[in-house]
Amino acid sequence: MSDTGLPEDLAGWLALIEARHGQKIELGLERVAKVRDALGLTSNATIITVAGTNGKGSTCAMLEAILLAEGYSVGLYTSPHLLRYNERVRVNGLDIDDASLAGAFARVEQARGETDLTYFEHGTLVAWVCFAERPLDVIILEVGLGGRLDATNVFDCDCAILTSIAMDHMDYLGDTREAIGREKAGVFRAGRPAVCADPMPTDSVFDVASEVGAHLLVSGRDFGFSGDRTQWAYWGPAHKRGGLAYPALRGANQLLNAAAVMTALDALRDRIPVSMQAVREGLMLVELPGRFQTLPGQPAVVLDVAHNPQAVGVLADNLMNMGFYPETWAVVGMLADKSIEATIERIAERIDHWLPVTLPGPRGMSGEALADRLSGMNLNVVESYDSPAEAFRVARDRATEGDRIVVFGSFLTVADVMSAIRAERQ
Repeated sequence: MSDTGLPEDLAGWLALIEARHGQKIELGLERVAKVRDALGLTSNATIITVAGTNGKGSTCAMLEAILLAEGYSVGLYTSPHLLRYNERVRVNGLDIDDASLAGAFARVEQARGETDLTYFEHGTLVAWVCFAERPLDVIILEVGLGGRLDATNVFDCDCAILTSIAMDHMDYLGDTREAIGREKAGVFRAGRPAVCADPMPTDSVFDVASEVGAHLLVSGRDFGFSGDRTQWAYWGPAHKRGGLAYPALRGANQLLNAAAVMTALDALRDRIPVSMQAVREGLMLVELPGRFQTLPGQPAVVLDVAHNPQAVGVLADNLMNMGFYPETWAVVGMLADKSIEATIERIAERIDHWLPVTLPGPRGMSGEALADRLSGMNLNVVESYDSPAEAFRVARDRATEGDRIVVFGSFLTVADVMSAIRAERQ
């Protein structure tokens, strides 16, 4: 602690903010906007905001990879992180350093005065400080929850991308796709492009675009893609591009994200022109841990942060396309406020053995409780475990070389297994 009683390093700041606010979610823009104004920081960078139920992380990663391949200076803000908080704030493809984050937390603390901020609101403003202090060409902001009232929405974007609309966070966003679509479309801006990757957008998305005067571009209507086993083609408002190599991120759904990215960049071509060479290079090199990430070796290991019915359904389709495995073992941990049965039933037929685990925190579901829910669905539960890492060790011990282990259900589930694997390799 410094003489002021405030932390001096990143670990101290994170502990302080966590102790103050924990897992509290409090949607609204008034508090964040007040502190943003008090900071008095501006940026000339082009801002791209990415909202949606699923696919946000992949879309942000593709944008970053393509823009870096073109030679632009890029800031990227995402959440949550897997292993280190620094992953949330990236500059030019690298996680930002501890000192920069600690300094940004101190600036936000000074600017906020008596204004109360949640953990995510703090983090969003910290990212803004880091970005505004640097000469960036592009800033990519991933929405945390919803869009209209999310902290990222205090920054006016030059282009919005809406990746998908599905049932999640219904306590905050509404219990219908129409309501959720309206909240997510809240990032649209007047006279600016709004790219919707969901081929079946709700009426509310069209309504919001009309109300604010955004230039809406919808997958399947204004842009799209086609492909075969070896390559794919893109078509959009201005161009058609064929002979494209598939993105390095695995999964058939990635073409939805890639087409949206190309449409957004094309809409911004007057501000940040991008060559097809950069598009090809970026899509070939893009990486994103924990999104249908397959690890080398036997048994096969798949890590996926999928945690709602739509995302888990995509994971199930991707597992089916992997080929034949005698047995598939699932290490699964979920938060208690998720739609457990609706999520699990989307992948149940792809799993032979279930290893439910306990997740930490007030929202975490115990392994025993999850085991009861799985048993109630007549699924083959091996046993419940105190942590994902413990269950993963058991799965590796019991699986044969030809089998497959799938780790999914939450960022926390994947992060714990990734940490255990990393520790083994050191």
